Amino acid sequence: MSQQRHSFPPVAAPDAKVLILGSMPGEESLRLQQDYAFSHNAFWRIMGELFSFSSDLPYAERLQELQKNHIALWDTLSCCIRSGSLDSNIRNAQHNDITGLLLRCPEIRTIFCNGHAAYNYLKRFQNGLFTREDLQVFYLPSTSPAAARMNYHQKLEYWKMVAEKCR
Repeated sequence: MSQQRHSFPPVAAPDAKVLILGSMPGEESLRLQQDYAFSHNAFWRIMGELFSFSSDLPYAERLQELQKNHIALWDTLSCCIRSGSLDSNIRNAQHNDITGLLLRCPEIRTIFCNGHAAYNYLKRFQNGLFTREDLQVFYLPSTSPAAARMNYHQKLEYWKMVAEKCR
């Protein structure tokens, strides 16, 4: 059965340099109230490897590690109707105020979209971000286990761009 879903507030310190956008939290993330909570999602494992912290840290500490490394985290969508966790099931999507977040975090110069859905929704709702000269927007392969065309190590190679932009 489809349910109304809402994203979490952004995790963003004013000195963030990079914004990572997902599409919308999945069922396990909503249940636990934690971004990327599904155990088979590679997001935290990749972040831990890139920034030298354990992906098993408590959630609040993982968020602190992201902020310490100048990374903001949010979703392209604020609300949608969806059954299950697949992005292909998203209906009636509404967007988050990414432009407002960028105003609150003026040092963000790079946006990384975690997967096609995040990228496509950003392009659909906030296309002007793609033409700003002071901002780069990149698509990265989804860390979701549903995106099985690439293995973990292939995804990690792409995601290394995040660490490069945080320096």
